[in-house]
Amino acid sequence: MKKRDLLILSNLRKNARISLTNLSKATNIPISTIFDRLKLHQGGVIQKHTSLINFDKLGFSTRASVCIRVDKGKRNETRDYLLKHQNINSLFKINNGYDFMIEAVFKNVKDLGYFLEGLEEKFDVRDKQVYYMIEDLKREEFMADTSMLDLVNAHI
Repeated sequence: MKKRDLLILSNLRKNARISLTNLSKATNIPISTIFDRLKLHQGGVIQKHTSLINFDKLGFSTRASVCIRVDKGKRNETRDYLLKHQNINSLFKINNGYDFMIEAVFKNVKDLGYFLEGLEEKFDVRDKQVYYMIEDLKREEFMADTSMLDLVNAHI
């Protein structure tokens, strides 16, 4: 990965909606080069363009991170169910005694409780830990500071 690619990515981490013209001004990289580099990294380094949403303002006031361990024979079925569930914002396969970490978004604690009860009954959940997200303190900031690019470049 070239230094200019990291500079482009860092600026996009700060603001993914920045125009190519403004990105060119911020990085001193020609627009045509930025366009080519973005096209090259699409689907690879750049996986998805998305917006960070304040779910509370949309009426979804309950967010939780849930770690679950399920019966070995139910892992694939559980994964498929969670991948399709409309209230699951993010899903991760993890280790250290658990199988999945779920970021769930619900209108209220009661709805989350119903979801968890159903999950336990349907998929033989052996263990679970629920952590309620009270406030976002820092979110999606890694590599957004261009002064840290040398640190990132040292690991590539």
